[in-house]
Amino acid sequence: MQIGELASRSGVSTKTIRYYEDIGLLPPPPRSPSGYRDHDTSTLDRLAFVRAAQAVGLSLGEIRGIVALRDEGQTPCGHVLDLLRTRSAELDRRITELRALQGELIRLVARAERLDPADCDPARICHLVGPV
Repeated sequence: MQIGELASRSGVSTKTIRYYEDIGLLPPPPRSPSGYRDHDTSTLDRLAFVRAAQAVGLSLGEIRGIVALRDEGQTPCGHVLDLLRTRSAELDRRITELRALQGELIRLVARAERLDPADCDPARICHLVGPV
């Protein structure tokens, strides 16, 4: 199938498909006699995997590594499990950071609601954010 049909069927733009070929996520497809890319249906499966892997937070570099393992005939599931565990731990840390930020914002809002804008020091940009 030509790249336009592949894009339509996969939901991935032609520009992205070409980029994925350039960075090694997709193997270069054979060319038709007229020079067009001639993708087979396995490319649809690979694009679906890339999109699913991105949806769970894997980077294109990580996905490229997974695909390379599969292309070398290895089963990448153990590697993928390690990546998913790492991503989950990173999310736990980020959630903790976001909760702390939310607490700080709640504190700032409560403080801001008690302050009078007329008391704002003209030498400072805004007394709502910054040192007390």
